[in-house]
Formats: sequence, C-alpha cells, structure tokens
Amino acid sequence: MSAPPAGTALAGGTNGPRALRPLLDTVLDALTTGAEDRAGPLPPGGPDAVTRTVHDACHPLLPEHGTGPHAALRTLVHTLAAGSADPADPHCAAHLHCPPLALATAADLAAGALNPSMDSWDQAPAASALETLTSRALAALVYPRAAAPDALVTTGGTESNQLGILLAREAATAHRPTAGPLQIVCGANAHHSLHRSAWLLGLPEPLTLPTPDGILTPDTVHTCLANLTGHPGPASPVLLTATAGTTDSGAIDPLPALADVAAHHGARFHIDAAYGGPLLFSDTHRTALNGLDRAHTVALDLHKLGWQPVAAGLLAVPDPATLTPLAHQADYLNADDDTEAGLPDLLSRSLRTTRRPDILKIAVTLKALGRRGLGDLIDRTLAAAQTLADLIDAHPRYELHSRPALSTVLFRPTGADDTTLATIRRTLLTDGRAVLGRATTPTGLWLKATLLNPHTQPGDLTTLLKLVEGHIPR
Repeated sequence: MSAPPAGTALAGGTNGPRALRPLLDTVLDALTTGAEDRAGPLPPGGPDAVTRTVHDACHPLLPEHGTGPHAALRTLVHTLAAGSADPADPHCAAHLHCPPLALATAADLAAGALNPSMDSWDQAPAASALETLTSRALAALVYPRAAAPDALVTTGGTESNQLGILLAREAATAHRPTAGPLQIVCGANAHHSLHRSAWLLGLPEPLTLPTPDGILTPDTVHTCLANLTGHPGPASPVLLTATAGTTDSGAIDPLPALADVAAHHGARFHIDAAYGGPLLFSDTHRTALNGLDRAHTVALDLHKLGWQPVAAGLLAVPDPATLTPLAHQADYLNADDDTEAGLPDLLSRSLRTTRRPDILKIAVTLKALGRRGLGDLIDRTLAAAQTLADLIDAHPRYELHSRPALSTVLFRPTGADDTTLATIRRTLLTDGRAVLGRATTPTGLWLKATLLNPHTQPGDLTTLLKLVEGHIPR
C-alpha cells in the first residue's frame, strides 16, 4: 500500500507512531524556539501586539494550497509558544494555571493518538476500564471509609460543581416531590460557577453569606439554615456548599463544623475542593481537609495542584447510587440489551457525550509518582508559598494579607491605593516580565501570587518581589 499524501497519515494503527515521530521532532523544536523568543513568562506588548504577531505569522490560515505539515507545525507551534503565558516560568503566578508534568503531557499525546471516545464501550474498551479503576482509587482518597466510593471525570471544577448541584436537585425532588426548589447556600468566597450553575439549572439565586475573614463561619450558616428550615409551611430543600481552597486566597472553610451544621438542619452538603483537594496526597497537609468525607459530593481538579494538562476534573461521591439520576439511554450507544449482556454503560457517566480519555494522563501520573511522590510536590509548592510570605513580611515596602493556607499569597506595596496596584499589575503584564493576579477583599485590592511550580526557588521569589518593587511609585 502506498504512503498517504503528506499531512494525511493517521496517528493510529501500527504505522501511526512512525508518522508521528518526525512531526513530534518538529513540534518539540518549535516549542523550544518559541520559548526562547518569548524569553519570559508572557509575550511583551499586550493584546494588540500579540494579535498582530499571530496574524502576521499565520495568515492566511486557509490557503488555497497548504504549506505542508512541517512548515505548518513549525509556524503555528512556534507562534503559540512565543505568544503564550508560560506557567512553568516561576514569575507566571496569577491563576490556578499549573505547569503540567512532562510525564502527563506525554500520556496526553497517546490519548490524542488513540482517540478513544468515552461515550460507549466499543469506542473505548481499555480506556473505560482504566477510567473505572482510576476514578474509584481517587474517590477512595476522599471517602476512605465508604464501601464503594466513585467519581466522575469532568472538565474541571465548574463542571464538577454543576454536577454536584444537579445531583442535589434530583435527590431533593425524589425525596420531597412537593417541596419548593432547591435553595443553595454559599459564602461570598465561593466560586462563581455555583451562581452560574443555579441559573443554568433553573434554581433560585444562591443565598450568599458574608465571609469578611475569607471563610464561612458556622454560626452564620446555622442562623441562615435555621431561618430557611424553621419557618411555617413546607420548607425548600437546602444545599450547603463549602470551599476547600478559594480562588482569591486559597482559604479553606471549617469543614467539620459546617458538616455538623448541615447535618443538624438536614441540608445536603457539597464541597468545592477543586484547588485544595490534592492535599489528600500529602501526609503533611491532608489534615487541612478533615471533614471532606462528610460531604455528599466533592469537586476535585487535578489541573491545578495536580500538574495535569487541562482538563482533569472529578466529582467524587461516597456511593455509586448517588449517580443514578444521570442515567440516560441512547440505543446506538447503550442499548438495554447490550447493557444487560455486560457492556459497560458509559453514557450515564457524564452530561457530555463525546469525551476525551482524560483519565490516562492522571493514571500515568499516579502510577509513576505514587501518593508520596505527588505529596512531595504538594509539600514543596506549599513551602514555597510560606517562603514568599516570609520574604514579604520581612520587606519594609510590602504588606502581607495573611499567611497562605495553600499556595496563594496576597500582598501589596505598603500604602498603595487600588489604582496604583492595578497599574503595577498591568505594566508587568505588558512588559512580559511577571504575571500576577488580583484579588479584592474587604480590605481592598491585593496582588495575588498563585504558586504552582514545585521547582520554584527562593531566588525566583526574591526576583519577583524586585520586579514589583521596581514599579512602585516613589
């Protein structure tokens, strides 16, 4: 059989790896030259400059005659790398945007080449078995005393939170069909996806409780739930949500006490642990998540403190029966007689139909590093945040918001107003020198450093502070 035309070879089959190998060499070379051209955490010049560069390098993107595979890869991958925010750079520390492990990225390549579609067993025989094995192992970390904990693979914390709310709504409808709509109760520190999910699911706007110190307080929640469940007439079912790692400061709500309050008032309990959940890998830090196993549902996200390429989310539950409301039947994917004959039903494992085998990169990472290896990365990353906090505390021109609970550090130049802070941040972005986030608290605006690179050194942190200091008005 003759070789296919250039660029049309397939990635699968026995010949796929042979076709991929030279293309991967081109990709790796382009990633290298692109990073060298960028020479920092962010391309300089701001949005307009980056847009012009991309246009000039890549236009036209649909030529009459193609440039060939190597030229196209070289041009576009180099342009993307040169114009990317690089979370592997220790001065790229704005968001929960991790530098993925090379190991996990290599596994993701295999997932793309094999292309299992996780909506029916006959498209993903081995991948479906691996997903079951891996998701249950991770669920057992969350629910160590449960008989058969389970987890669904999601695109991240947003989808996991939406699923948690959907399952709460369906459980409430099943147990109390004549009651009012599910009422979500959350803190002002909660992720915005809770409010969006309520809107998408046709639920009332969540009751948002104040969190002046960055966390939900049990007394405030108790008063709220007492008012909701104690008034005359049929009370609406309630879902209390807590956060284990807020996006602003990394704060962890008092999970055991909130679980007690929820149980006392008969409320369902969901914990958004998309950021803090991986502390379960660490012997040093896992106690910060005491009470996690008392939640009905828990959102996790390993493309934050898990060093996975996007996407790598999960929703963990203590009992597979919790997932029954997601059951859905489409004859061409999970016909009843096929399921009865033993073919696994994958369609009921997600709200999505076509899904990538995102579990492969997670499974490879777990197998290669083990719990202790991942725990060591967690410990090093959180230690770097404490070092940065120490440097800020000792610096005469900086103010520290609070000691970091996870890997997020809030700080600002002493006496700087909000306009000055916002200007410093945007100037560093435009110069391509540092990528810092921003967080608004009851005490005003703060610069946010979210450390996710486990190999960051104290010298990197000192330099980061010097970069900010260089833009403080005298």
